[in-house]
Amino acid sequence: MKKVLVSRVRLAVFFCLVMSLGIPLASCSKKEVPALRISTGGMQGNYLNAGRTIAMIVNEDSGDDSLRLKAEMSSGSVANINAISSGASEFGFAQADHQYQALNGLGAWSDKGAQEDLRAVFNVYSESVALVAGADSGIRSIRDLQGKVVDIGSPDSGTRRNAIDALRAAGLDSTTDIQAREESLDDRLAMFMRGEIDAFFYTVAHPNMEIKFASFSVRGARLIPLKNIEIIDSKGSFYTRSLISAETYLNMDNNADIETLGISATLLASANTPEDVVYAITKATFENLDSLGQFGANFSALAEGKALNGLVLPIHPGALKYYREVGLVTPER
Repeated sequence: MKKVLVSRVRLAVFFCLVMSLGIPLASCSKKEVPALRISTGGMQGNYLNAGRTIAMIVNEDSGDDSLRLKAEMSSGSVANINAISSGASEFGFAQADHQYQALNGLGAWSDKGAQEDLRAVFNVYSESVALVAGADSGIRSIRDLQGKVVDIGSPDSGTRRNAIDALRAAGLDSTTDIQAREESLDDRLAMFMRGEIDAFFYTVAHPNMEIKFASFSVRGARLIPLKNIEIIDSKGSFYTRSLISAETYLNMDNNADIETLGISATLLASANTPEDVVYAITKATFENLDSLGQFGANFSALAEGKALNGLVLPIHPGALKYYREVGLVTPER
């Protein structure tokens, strides 16, 4: 395990040895070893909770070894992929559609080209696209968004991409047919509660606390179905059909399950992240699922045995080594 950090560990060890010439070696504790970084999401999002949980598990599991992880906030999937590609982070979370675009040089990467150093570690959970509208807004279908003030998500978020896709599939242009807003999660929720926006999109695992808050607003709220949308079955699409149970948000102005778009969220790593590091993180996470407690909802794909279902990217060799050991993949894969 002490070989896993390669050059970063060697640098830290060298620093400690030099400092030990004038300072007791006891001062060169493991806290001085640079932590590997996991790019996550915003303060209220599931990515941040999942990243912090993985970091907590791995840091406790590694004991006195040099492997340390740190979850860092970001604006979402696009930012996380860019951080991994640039070397600013060793790990990060991203939705499947953004992984596909990055791998093929599409979307946000049409100018940069294919991002070939991305690798999958495991699917974390499945997200559903929620379209939340004020009960006083008159919105009952996605086409009713025409002319309305709608938050489509911050620029680097997966939510924004999903919102634009859903609007386009419904025959709406996000730049001309709605009054689009691109606020942070906290701002968009506050604006919704004050009646300053008519609706907002949010791609997230459910139940979600912010959507619950919206349901308790004075104006009331309802979830708008996203059904009969052709992008689910189109070539190259990683959208699936998903249901948000009516029992998930009891205070919503809905009396039936809501059909919408689903998409998987995956922990990614750089191809340059050492195999031993990824192996250790994968092993520690899988072997501590029973102790996740309140954080277990952030790892539903792992808990349901779907961690490797429909992965877009090649699996990192370190993760693949663990999956072969426990029989999740065949030795030939």
